[in-house]
Amino acid sequence: MVEKYLGLLFDWQDWLRNLARAVCSYFDCRTIAPSPSGEVTKKAKVGHNKSGTVKQNTFNAMTNKEQTTTGAASEMQFGSNTIRLSVRDWVIAASIVLTVMILTPTVWKHLEPFNPSTDFRVPYDLSDDYWVYQRLVERTIQDERILVIGDSVIWGEYVDPQHTLLRHLNDLCGEDRFANGGLNASHPLALQGLVRYYAKEVKDTRVILHCNLLWMSSVERDLRTEMEIAFNHPRLVPQFLPRVPCYKASSAERMGNVIDHHVSLRVWVNHLNVTGFESLDIHSWTLENPYENPFDRINLAPIQPKDKPHSRPIAWTERGIQRRDIPWIDLDKSLQWRAFRTTAELLRDRGNSVFVIIGPLNEHMLTDESRDRFRTMSRQAESWLADREIAYYAAVPLPSREYADASHPLDAGYKRLARQVYDQTEFQHWLRGRP
Repeated sequence: MVEKYLGLLFDWQDWLRNLARAVCSYFDCRTIAPSPSGEVTKKAKVGHNKSGTVKQNTFNAMTNKEQTTTGAASEMQFGSNTIRLSVRDWVIAASIVLTVMILTPTVWKHLEPFNPSTDFRVPYDLSDDYWVYQRLVERTIQDERILVIGDSVIWGEYVDPQHTLLRHLNDLCGEDRFANGGLNASHPLALQGLVRYYAKEVKDTRVILHCNLLWMSSVERDLRTEMEIAFNHPRLVPQFLPRVPCYKASSAERMGNVIDHHVSLRVWVNHLNVTGFESLDIHSWTLENPYENPFDRINLAPIQPKDKPHSRPIAWTERGIQRRDIPWIDLDKSLQWRAFRTTAELLRDRGNSVFVIIGPLNEHMLTDESRDRFRTMSRQAESWLADREIAYYAAVPLPSREYADASHPLDAGYKRLARQVYDQTEFQHWLRGRP
């Protein structure tokens, strides 16, 4: 089991073995071989001139062989082809490996340029590349901008990067104060891991956190069903505790994800896999592309998002979407709501001043009964934020034509929402106050 987990950490067992051999060769490590003292000096002679000669010579040969084997075994401590490493050699090999693990990601940041524009958002194709998100966070803090964390509502599913909520807020401010920290399909359980492990630099500053209550609309969205279902960002959810019932990954896979959270080298390797090897590890990619040079796949070009909406920007009514009786769930039992609370408290514990935007959900899509249940749940969320003195704004519903689906606004909706948020007195106090 230990060897299995080590393999998850490095994925380079062969490379490590070669490194060990190279270290041993350089420092004149000894390879195991039979001692010369056990060498056979007498040769058995087989003759046929007398009847007892063959048996006697055979007996002498066997005796000499036993003596040889005994002499060699007395000096052999390992297998005949094993390389023997002293404590000093192990320290040297471990030092080389640790140096590579620590320095490679740092050096790569200088080799791969990252100069995001003011409207930069993590490209949709790189949604699972947390290396890029981490670099975006670092750059946002370096530029003293305010990171807005959320799912595809913040990211802007139906608009281009120049028409997101953040762009409209920046226009109202008259300066580029806000940065798009939205990540496509990042439900609260995923955002919890994203903030905990890949947004550690967000501390002692201002941060906006979006709350999309649509993730609490059913047991399936809440990931509480016992039936295994596919969901986005499984590497970010809690791997062991609290238990996510529909997450059925093996223990080895879960342990590998835990290692990813703490070893930057693994995050960098995943970045290379996503950007250069079609989201495959290099071993799988070379098997599928045996005649291509993997070094040609390494791309050091600046990362830029596509300058267009990811989905067609039309109103929900034009899509043929019907009104729905969404059940909603009890917040007290919700895994997603618990994860949202954990994220908000984690940001506060890091010394941040947090402002929460709730919604705007498309209530025009809901039946009367479903709308009443939703509003009750929304008031519960507001009450929790008020009790903990976290500044927030619960968005009022936008006009029906300004929604693309149940929760995503179109450009006109984002513009209206930005004005609603910006005009709030509590938001202005939060924006102008001290972090």
